[in-house]
Amino acid sequence: MKSFRTSFMSGVVAWCLVGLTAGPVGAAVRSAAPAPIPTLSDGNGLHVSAEQQLDPRLLALTVTTTALAHPANVRILLPAEYAANPTRRYPVLYLFDGTSGQASDWTTSGDAEEITAGLPVIVVMPDITYNGNGGGWCTNSVNGGKYGQPQWETFHIDQLIPWVDQNFRTVASRDGRAIAGLSQGGFCSMSYAAQFPDMFVTALAFSGAPEIAYDPAAQIGATAIINATEVGLTRVPVDSFFGNPVTDEINWAAHDPATLANNLRGMNLLLYNGNGLPGPLDTVPNPGGSAIEGLISFDNQYFHRRLAALHIPNYWDDYGPGTHSWPYWARDLRQSIGTIMDDFAHPPACPSTVTYTTANPLYSEFGWTVGIDRTAEEFSTLGNADRDGFALSGSGAAVVRTAPLFQPGKQYTVDFASPTVHVTLPATADPLGQLTLVVPLGPANPFQQYTAGALAVGTKTYTTEVTIHP
Repeated sequence: MKSFRTSFMSGVVAWCLVGLTAGPVGAAVRSAAPAPIPTLSDGNGLHVSAEQQLDPRLLALTVTTTALAHPANVRILLPAEYAANPTRRYPVLYLFDGTSGQASDWTTSGDAEEITAGLPVIVVMPDITYNGNGGGWCTNSVNGGKYGQPQWETFHIDQLIPWVDQNFRTVASRDGRAIAGLSQGGFCSMSYAAQFPDMFVTALAFSGAPEIAYDPAAQIGATAIINATEVGLTRVPVDSFFGNPVTDEINWAAHDPATLANNLRGMNLLLYNGNGLPGPLDTVPNPGGSAIEGLISFDNQYFHRRLAALHIPNYWDDYGPGTHSWPYWARDLRQSIGTIMDDFAHPPACPSTVTYTTANPLYSEFGWTVGIDRTAEEFSTLGNADRDGFALSGSGAAVVRTAPLFQPGKQYTVDFASPTVHVTLPATADPLGQLTLVVPLGPANPFQQYTAGALAVGTKTYTTEVTIHP
């Protein structure tokens, strides 16, 4: 388990269960005082190697980290009133650029500074590429099984977000974070939201590619684009990012928003895309932008169908004519910023029960921590977890630490039921009000899910129902 994710959970639980508030975040800002650059410190694996204040609101930073082979740039927009209100905390919008983009793109091409003027929000715009190359699709690269750099997911999730919370007065919880991106960055925003749903209250994709592994037709196109990015733009061997689909298909699926769509419940989801035909904001022919947006439209149709099939609410603006270009992404941000601010002011409630699917053997979400002892990598699901119990699906055996829902020191009766096991045991809540339970599932599968061995014998899934009695 990544150390940030483990320590972060206590803050998430406090916000979800207690409902803390940091004051209104949706009201217009009256002050326009300059926001001088704060004193920034290293931490969470990041070293600040350069910092510059470009204008009263905009900071340009360069950071280094062992997760990346090269320095990364981060642009940060502060509210105009930031310095004048030293006790106020602000929500954060994480905003990603696209393939061959730069951290500066949203302020030089996307009108982000103008669009957020007068709003009480911090906007963080990090690199997702090395110096504008093809990027790494916001994953920790497999690199033919050698792994190592670049580890974009580690940089963004485990390092940058806690570093921002450390150095700026943020609303450091799910209620105070939204994530958005364009094109490849739209995949990043939806993938991170699906993998870490307790971190974001709103997720948006502008001409994004939110499906790479679930539907076979969408997978073919996505794989071709990702492979072309690897070889033609990032200059790395094919299948460097997610691995070979034959031997590492589970890694593709484990980062795929469509495969993980159930994890997106309770979040406000917004999707925007055109169909590739010249639209009202196209002033010159853009054949490349037309072709890309046409593929994006295809991918979004499959993702939207997946969400609809699962009855997951979402807003999809399939706006028709429009190419893969900045005028449309700036318009998308302008049209969606009001919704983002409304979500910060009135955030969707944390789920009353937690359901979460992942291929990770150790994870924490919404205060629940699960560690599974198994032989091969495969998906498992924690289902309908609340104070009355939960269901856990997978293979092997697991240790589950509940959210702090129980009376410290009190003994509870716990029933474990599966097709092969039915036992009742006592459990005592620890000083934090959590129960730690050993949950048997079933014989561990010998082969990684989706590989030839697994397809030959099948990946067996066992479900144990756990009921907690006062």
